[in-house]
Amino acid sequence: MSLKKAYLLVILILVVDQLSKIYIKTNFELDEEVYVFDWFRIHFIENSGMAWGAEIPGAFGKLLLTSFRILAVGGIAYWLWDAVKKHASNYLIVAVALILAGAVGNILDSVFYGRIFNDSYGQVATLFSSEPYGQWFHGKVVDMFYFPIWEGNLPSWLPIWGGQHFTFFNAIFNVADVAISTGVGILIVFNKKAFGK
Repeated sequence: MSLKKAYLLVILILVVDQLSKIYIKTNFELDEEVYVFDWFRIHFIENSGMAWGAEIPGAFGKLLLTSFRILAVGGIAYWLWDAVKKHASNYLIVAVALILAGAVGNILDSVFYGRIFNDSYGQVATLFSSEPYGQWFHGKVVDMFYFPIWEGNLPSWLPIWGGQHFTFFNAIFNVADVAISTGVGILIVFNKKAFGK
């Protein structure tokens, strides 16, 4: 795959990711939910940008996280360029392009959203608001896809979690997260083909 095609894939994913996030942010209040099916919902949440909503406490922690992610994206971009120049497997090039697109998509939220949107608590946010909710590099990542495939109480005979309420699959994510997960999945499942050359 050429570098041009790899970058086109990255740009396409970024456009879809950002359009979906801007649509959700400007049409949903925080925690608003729409049922598409019982097992698929659009549920608007925001997080600090770490996996599973984990957080480094304080404003410095958020700045540190965003700065680290920008450096990591530089490394991933170099990996993509290097893979194309060395005529690596298309499995590797596509996987790295997906990971790069997803990482950049979530970084855009972290860097810009705090300055271009107002708050979503109890209201629909406005794009390019005169009263932004945060500072540069302190934005929150928009998530919306929720697939609670099964929800109920686990049997009491199960160790540790027996009798407790359980939801499978309770993560809420976005297009960028799907791209990253798919890229990592390709590297794991097609490991020999991706790194074979």
